[in-house]
Amino acid sequence: MTTLAETETLLVSREIITGEPLGTVELCTPDHVASAGRRAGAAAPGWAATPAEERAAIVERAAELLVERAPQVQELLVREGGAIPGKAFFEVYQSAQELRHGASLARHPGFPHPPADDPARVSEVTRVPLGVVGVIVPWNFPLLLATRSIGPALALGNAVLLKPDPHTPLSGGRILAEVFADAGLPPDVLEVVHGDAETGAALVQAPDVVMVSFTGSTEVGREVGAACGRLLKRVVLELGGQNAFVVLDDVDVEAAAAAGAWGSFLHQGQICMSARRHLVHHSIADAYTEALARHAEALRIGDPHRSDAQIGPMIDGRQLTTVANAVEQAVAQGARLVTGGRPLPPYYPPTVLADVTEQLDVFHTEVFGPVATVTPFADDNDAVRLANTSDYGLTAAVYTGDSARGEAIADRLHTGVVHVGDQTVVQDAALPFAGVGASGNGSGFGGRAALEAFTRWRTRTTSTPPRTYPF
Repeated sequence: MTTLAETETLLVSREIITGEPLGTVELCTPDHVASAGRRAGAAAPGWAATPAEERAAIVERAAELLVERAPQVQELLVREGGAIPGKAFFEVYQSAQELRHGASLARHPGFPHPPADDPARVSEVTRVPLGVVGVIVPWNFPLLLATRSIGPALALGNAVLLKPDPHTPLSGGRILAEVFADAGLPPDVLEVVHGDAETGAALVQAPDVVMVSFTGSTEVGREVGAACGRLLKRVVLELGGQNAFVVLDDVDVEAAAAAGAWGSFLHQGQICMSARRHLVHHSIADAYTEALARHAEALRIGDPHRSDAQIGPMIDGRQLTTVANAVEQAVAQGARLVTGGRPLPPYYPPTVLADVTEQLDVFHTEVFGPVATVTPFADDNDAVRLANTSDYGLTAAVYTGDSARGEAIADRLHTGVVHVGDQTVVQDAALPFAGVGASGNGSGFGGRAALEAFTRWRTRTTSTPPRTYPF
């Protein structure tokens, strides 16, 4: 577990299982954060003036270096954050893809815009950099969730102030600083600050930061959004999810259960997109629950750095206890424990809860761990109603052999992203990704959404000869 050094000036990153030190970074006080913001602010104009092709080339070079260093980065993701090797492999290569797509935005011609009404006035409407973008990322996908913001932000001409989570300061921060420095990014264009909530608050408050990209819990996201609102700063919030995996009655039950297990148990369920609520047609609910439990019981639990484990440790003891308490409460309220449910510190086994109704807390509250709940539904309308009975609106999936039927259901779900014929944990750097409701403010990442998030409109008109007025 990552800890503070005795001097409280260093953050010591430790292997999540053994506690072996992996490296240290300097902790940042609020004054340090403000100074880093000023340095980034001073560097921002020169970086914005750098030709787009040069900016894109540096970001693309960073992607290349990330892939070249993949073995070392993957090992760090496993040891520091508890990822299984397959998840770490995906994260490195998907992060490189995020950087490449960010680089492509620098070459974007901009949005088409209708000409001005007055033909004697020549107008030019362009998208321009914001200035300094603050990026705050969590521990579960530290590299990926950083690159999806800093790639497009840098490519589009912004400077970046990055704060990784204190659990993952190396894989979420130092690695990126090294990669971009070696790729040729000018000094101070990317500043990394380390620390806890106080450091994050200082980043939001820093005068030079004009926009904040925050990924994390809904509770903290509300505070970030409120602070940015008071300071009139732009903010992108990607928060929690109580995601529905809707399973229709026309599916192969085993295939559906395998997809559901992947969606719920990958990275110990510590993913905002994880399938939390399995809404299953009543005619196959029992068979699906049994199949899902078999998949859960077959998953190997252990140290992902020293074994072929498919389920690694929870990020820390606090999170383990939180998940255990949520499962105990669900059972006390009437849920049926099908499998799992007994902590094996530092692990929590894949757990399936059946007979979960919308009256139970676990139906509505995000349990950030390997817990899948199963709720039967009567028909398509009932599935839509149950799926939409949530304050969250991040992602959802409809598993069906009839794509037209699935699309009809998907279009009625109140989420930012919906997948038909798939599970909920799907990432594509080229596609916009944004949550609504308690899952975010509808601004997002990926493709055109990133272009909109990290630039602003600028209008310039020219009148020749200069216009004259009567007073």
